[in-house]
Amino acid sequence: MPGLESIQAMFQRTHAEGRAAFLPYFPIGYPTYAESIEAITQMAAQGVDGFEIGIPFSDPLADGPTIQAATQIALENGTTVSTALDAVRELRARDVQQPMLMFSYLNPLIAYGTDRFVQDAKAAGADGLIIPDLPPEEAHLFASACQQENMALVFFLAPTSDEQRIELVTQQATGFIYVVSLTGITGERTQLPPDLAEFITRLRKQTTQPLVLGFGISTPDHARMVNNLVDGFIVGSALVRAAQNGVDAVRQLAKDLRQAL
Repeated sequence: MPGLESIQAMFQRTHAEGRAAFLPYFPIGYPTYAESIEAITQMAAQGVDGFEIGIPFSDPLADGPTIQAATQIALENGTTVSTALDAVRELRARDVQQPMLMFSYLNPLIAYGTDRFVQDAKAAGADGLIIPDLPPEEAHLFASACQQENMALVFFLAPTSDEQRIELVTQQATGFIYVVSLTGITGERTQLPPDLAEFITRLRKQTTQPLVLGFGISTPDHARMVNNLVDGFIVGSALVRAAQNGVDAVRQLAKDLRQAL
């Protein structure tokens, strides 16, 4: 049941369990290709709900220093768009069954060929795309290919989004809407913004799509705080930082975050 259906099934399951879906982000090729595959495989075994599979890029505008440094190492290791697609194939061969969304900036995908990328990602076993620097006004670059391949195409909303932007994103996004918890870049934070609940309430009035929160979530306490607020949450920087201490540290943090739910 690949593509959009597997993402919808994930949310149906987590809703039935009365909790938010936990979607770790992890870049392919960091600290090495083999370790990134092992880290994702180990997290899958801890019962996480889905994955953002990071395709390294030289100029990751939305990412904080932890992910920037990691993706730079991944690039130096020779990681390309094709490597990331190989990784998805290998993870599926290892029986990783969770939905996987390819997380990439726009330039590498344009260089690869947008339609070709969507087709190849689907063939590899991916279920959707998250492209942080693709504005909804430019959705047409991927929308028809994603529709044809039954792939999710996720867009972002931030606390600064006005009503017009919210309406546009809710029309264009499929799979879920990525809710940026704060203004700024990704990275670990000690606390989440106080007006977050108000922002989520405002979005709920305008869409029935699942809302997945990202940017700044790094601890089991954060996971508990957002568990009943949104449909899912993403953790990236904290897991990438844990990888400095080896795959086991990534597995342990993923386990702690999952158990907090």
